[in-house]
This record gives sequence, C-alpha cells and structure tokens, in this order.
Amino acid sequence: MISRRWWILVRYLRRLWVRAAIYCLVGVAVAVAAILADPYMPSDLPRKVGADAVDSILSIIASSMLAVTTFSMTTLVSATTAASSSTTPRATSLLLEDTTAQRALSTFLGSFLFSLVGLIALNTELYGAGGRFILFIATLVVVVLIVVTLLQWIDHLAGLGRVGETITRVEKAVARAYRAHRRTPYLGCVPLLQDVPDGAIEIQHDSVGYLQHLDVKALSAIAEKGDLDIYVRRRPGGHCDPSTPIASVVLHDASATYDAALTAGIRAAFTLGPRRSYDQDPRFGLIALSEIGSRALSPGINDPGTAIDVLATLVRVLVPDGKEERDREDRDISYPHVHLPQLREDDLIDAAFMPISRDGAGLVEVSIRLQKALAAVAAAAHPEMRPAARRLAAIAQRRSLEKLEFEPDRERLVAETGL
Repeated sequence: MISRRWWILVRYLRRLWVRAAIYCLVGVAVAVAAILADPYMPSDLPRKVGADAVDSILSIIASSMLAVTTFSMTTLVSATTAASSSTTPRATSLLLEDTTAQRALSTFLGSFLFSLVGLIALNTELYGAGGRFILFIATLVVVVLIVVTLLQWIDHLAGLGRVGETITRVEKAVARAYRAHRRTPYLGCVPLLQDVPDGAIEIQHDSVGYLQHLDVKALSAIAEKGDLDIYVRRRPGGHCDPSTPIASVVLHDASATYDAALTAGIRAAFTLGPRRSYDQDPRFGLIALSEIGSRALSPGINDPGTAIDVLATLVRVLVPDGKEERDREDRDISYPHVHLPQLREDDLIDAAFMPISRDGAGLVEVSIRLQKALAAVAAAAHPEMRPAARRLAAIAQRRSLEKLEFEPDRERLVAETGL
C-alpha cells in the first residue's frame, strides 16, 4: 500500500508533459555535455570520421521533428476524442497515459531541442573539434532512436483510439485494481462490518470531490500516536463533501480530550479530486467497461457485438485465470486501529452488468450472453460473488422477458440460460 506522497509522484510521472520534460532535459544535457568534454578529445579525430557533417544532420532533425511532434500530438488528441465519443469519456485518461504515445512524443520533442541547442552552439562556435566529434556521435544515436520510435509509433497508430484497443486498456486498468482488491479487500485494516460505536467524533472534509486515494498507513500512525481508533466512512471512489463524515474517531481513554489538530492529519490522508481514479477503486473500472457496452447498445450506434465483447471482458476480469489462486485474499490486519467498510459484492456486480442488462434487454443475443456471463461469474469467480451474480441474473432475465415481444425469443432465453 503506497503512501499519499508516492501515489501523487506516480500520478505525476504518468502525465505526458512530465515525460516530455525529462526527454527534453536529457537532449539539452547531451548537447551541452559535448561542450564540456571538448578539451578531453583528440583534435584530429573528428576529421577522420567526418564530424563536420553534423551541421546538416542537425538542421534536418530540427526542421522535421517539430512537424512530426505537432502531427503526433494532433493524432493523439483526435484518438482521445474518438475514444471519448465512441466508448466512454472515462477512458480518456488511460489513452493520455499510454506509454508508447508518451515515449514517441517525448522522443520527437527531445530530439528537436537537442538539435536546436546543438545548432545554436555550433553557430556561436562553442564547440571545438573534440566537441563536434562528440556531438556527431550523439546525433547518430538520436537518429537511430528517432527511426526506432517512428516504426513503433506507426505500428501503434493502427489501433489508437479504436473501440477494441480502448476496451483492452480499460480492462488492464480494472484488472489491476480488482486483483489488488482481492488480495487486500480492506487495505490491511480491520473490517468495519457493524455500525460505528456511539459517542464517536465525526470528521468532515472541508473540500468536495471523489476520494481518489486513501493513505491508511498515515491514518494508522495518527491512531497509534493519539491512542485512538479511526473508523473510515468512505472507501476510494466515494463522493465526499462537508455535510457527510469521512471518518469517525473513538478515544481509547474516555477521559482524554480530542486534539483538534489531528483532524488536519486525518483529512490529509483522504486525497480528493474532481474525478474518480482507477488505482484503489475497482468499481470505477467496471463502470467504465459497462458504459462502453451500454453506449454500443444505443440506437445511434446499434452495435450489439461490442456489448457482447464487453461482457466477455468483464468475465475475464472477475474470474481468476489458471495462474491465480482463487482464494488469494490477504486477511492479515496490518493496521489494527483503522477500520474500513467493505466493498459489497452486489455493488461490484451491479456496476459491471446492470447498465448492459437494462439497455440490452430487448436484444435476445445480448440477453443470452449476459446470462452466460453471470453464470460464469457465479461458477468460477470468487465464492462471495455467487449470490450477487445469481440475484442480478434473475433480475436481468425478468427484464428481458418483459421487453422481448417475440415468443420464440422468450422461449430461447428461458431454455438456454438460467442459474
């Protein structure tokens, strides 16, 4: 379980401008390093390898890389816009965090700055003969890097922004969050299965937003230092505002007084944002996948095949594969003074399948595939998912039977499905 600082650092490293800035700094540093290393190079070596040609090579790179960067950025924006309109806006952040796209854009921009700084230094005669040789070698490395990146970028563009590729990216994000949830369903805290004790001190957050990250390690440190128990009232993904408590505090010593300064520390452990995050919130990823299937069933798109593909994806996420132990949950309590409410299985199943069961109720092929998907989850997923899957399967079948007007379709649904 990473702390709030590490989580914020990881979030920043996923941003496009951070990677681009790092590549630009590296490119500028290499160009400047050639100036500093000039006194240590033999003066006649550059003439033997033709380092004087570096001027024209850098000019080509400088004139082409800016155009390539602009074109690539336009392509990325168009892909995210297409994915947002054809799948779900919740997938846009995953496309912008795509490592291949970030690496390509950063390489092109870094190469442009490298060539620009090199040309400026050459025209101001900052390079000696040795420095020109080092710059020539670095330029050859940059050319190879550009060619390799261009080939990868061209291959990557074939699927960027397409529905299937977007589903795959959302699947990876939700699978990672769901597997982490199954390993530590309570984040190492004590399960909060009952009501908060009477007399608990309620703490509200002073901001409004979705809980993106919960630093349970920081809460545990506060609880141990203050000799108290903290009852968390909101799991990651929940909406917080000043009118509802985010946590409750119970003092171990009834005669002790609560230090109001602890409130700021508890609030700091709750990182809020305008939108939900995939990291600690498996429901958000399931909702995103279900939205893709639901949008495919809209009259304007009318693509039942995508909805069926989403159902198969949801089964892959919820059902462990052969390499994974089915009961791999880690019930060890690492933070005995922090209590966390459970994430109900009904909520997970509803988030994954409810929209498709509603919008696809009038299509027999989608209804049958939904029943089979829920049957697979009930049979092969975690045992605690079985009642929730059966409950939704019964509701979905009843809804479909009311929507389907053709009697043979109704008979087929009843004959081929059922839990």
